[in-house]
Amino acid sequence: MATFELKKSDSGEFHFNFVDGGDKTILRSEQYGSKASAQNGIESVRNNAGNDARYELKTSASGKLYFNLKAANGQIIGTSMMYADEAGREAAIAGLKSSAAQASVVEG
Repeated sequence: MATFELKKSDSGEFHFNFVDGGDKTILRSEQYGSKASAQNGIESVRNNAGNDARYELKTSASGKLYFNLKAANGQIIGTSMMYADEAGREAAIAGLKSSAAQASVVEG
């Protein structure tokens, strides 16, 4: 089952990863100053993951493919891992779309 892994860094900031049912990280968030802000980021992923218009498809300088998930205001909520091909990136987006709304939050 997919989860949001909410973590606190050594510097005291919070971030989360969206992990699919196979324990593969799909999306990583930015760093947040508070746990509440990170939790709001998780809710934003849940609210925006189903909207195709919120995905920004990108190519890295090394040619790997990835995507950003953006909020309605254009702010990046999370950035995906790098994928070798479009099929991998599209599968990750499909997994995020289908699982984010129901994914539980695990603190670690």
